[in-house]
Amino acid sequence: MTDPAGDGAPQRRPQQRKQVLLRLDPLVYDALARWASDELRSANAQIEFLLRKALKEAGRLPGEAGPLPRRGRPPGKDRGL
Repeated sequence: MTDPAGDGAPQRRPQQRKQVLLRLDPLVYDALARWASDELRSANAQIEFLLRKALKEAGRLPGEAGPLPRRGRPPGKDRGL
């Protein structure tokens, strides 16, 4: 796939995010949910944040991994963003 502008630069096609069933001890989940709340994240976003941090520290985060999705409402075309 190439850039619609026609400059020949490859354009990454966005991949759909994977859904994973994760079983946790209820007390571990409660602690994680409190931590996430303290940092204004969902429990899901906190898990992804911690996994990415651990992968990066271990030198195992793929270079092609996109950034963390932005929090909040996606920007809309009608809002001028």
